[in-house]
Amino acid sequence: MLLYAKQPSPRLQYVIDFLNREMFYDELELTGDPTYFSQAPLPKINYSEHRIAEQEFHIIPAGLLFEDDIHEQDIRCFNWDSLKAFYPTAPASLPFDILSAVFYLLSRYEEYLPHEADSYGRYAHTNSLAFREGFLDQPLVNNWLQKWEHILTELYPGILLRKKSFRFIPTYDIDMMYAYKGKSWWVNAAGFCRSLLKGDSEAAWQRLRVLQNEEKDPYDAYEWLDALHLYCRSRPVYFFLVAQHRQGYDKNLPTDAEGFQELIKYCADAYKIGIHPSWQSSVSNNSRLLKEELEWLEAVADQPISKSRQHYIKFTLPQHYERLLEQHVLQDYSMGYGSINGFRASVCSSYNWFNLAKNESTELVIYPFCFMDANAYHEEKLTPAQAYAQLKQYYRAVQKVQGCLITIWHNNFLGTAAEFTEWRDLYGIFMKEDIFWDAG
Repeated sequence: MLLYAKQPSPRLQYVIDFLNREMFYDELELTGDPTYFSQAPLPKINYSEHRIAEQEFHIIPAGLLFEDDIHEQDIRCFNWDSLKAFYPTAPASLPFDILSAVFYLLSRYEEYLPHEADSYGRYAHTNSLAFREGFLDQPLVNNWLQKWEHILTELYPGILLRKKSFRFIPTYDIDMMYAYKGKSWWVNAAGFCRSLLKGDSEAAWQRLRVLQNEEKDPYDAYEWLDALHLYCRSRPVYFFLVAQHRQGYDKNLPTDAEGFQELIKYCADAYKIGIHPSWQSSVSNNSRLLKEELEWLEAVADQPISKSRQHYIKFTLPQHYERLLEQHVLQDYSMGYGSINGFRASVCSSYNWFNLAKNESTELVIYPFCFMDANAYHEEKLTPAQAYAQLKQYYRAVQKVQGCLITIWHNNFLGTAAEFTEWRDLYGIFMKEDIFWDAG
């Protein structure tokens, strides 16, 4: 296939590369020669102001892909059938510049513009176009591409498009490996007394039973997850918080605690694992801390670590991703909100990160998630039944476009703690009755 544009640009090439991975089996070739474009016996996409060939798919550029700076954009949404769209243009084969719109969402352009942060210092979801315009619950980019594919096949019936299949990647953030195990005797003693003073004798005696190996730790969901993954034939990713000092939101067990390193080694042998960079490393933008945590985890796991997801989803663009690249971490699973569930980048496909500050594509691959248990429970205040309905909604939305569904769960939601029994049950039902039976 041919795509004509008057001039090449890093942003245009980035979108072409994304489309080639997502849509086109016969990859798009960029040309700036109108004569060659007009005469070539190939399917054609004309990305310019004026028509060139008798038969072509015409998209009028909005201009964003030929810029190299960052400034406020005039975003006006309208309805394209049942989908929101923006960057409207004069009448052509499409009523908007789909290439610029895709770039705006994937690059997270709005996060580089001046904005108010949330109480954790993160980009607030209320700032986003997707939230304001009501499409945060949709993988809008994938929906656009699916609709565009149908239009293109009508114009070029012989066009070869990529065949996609639905994927599911269950992921887990291990912030606090155990509730009682691995803690020092004085911490457990203080916790025991605190429970008694609150009148919660059951919690106090449970702590003793766990420490005497008479009962499983309430945060210990690992054998249950092993059985679930085996049954569902799923391949999970575990992210470990390994802050060397307990401080602020970093409340993991001491890294020399009994069982801490053994569990990491076990998961590294059985599954894929990644780093869960500490809050401390993100607040200070401390490359040294991140490097130390990575080196410790690599030493324990006895393998290089290439995956990352930021603790509390605390990251700022472009600094956080630049630091990952400095440490040769090439896969990030942080693209989502820590305050609400939904599609932060409006996509359910992995894609390369484009560094707007440097106006260049990078090697870092982004794996966006759309559902996190902590968001549903703490932020959205959903009941287990409501959370299950939301999870099913995202599942159906991703399955419809044959995308990749990535969820985040924490081990404390999936262990034996009484307050999370229904959450554990809903996850088991989702895995066994939805993912397993529909996918297999």
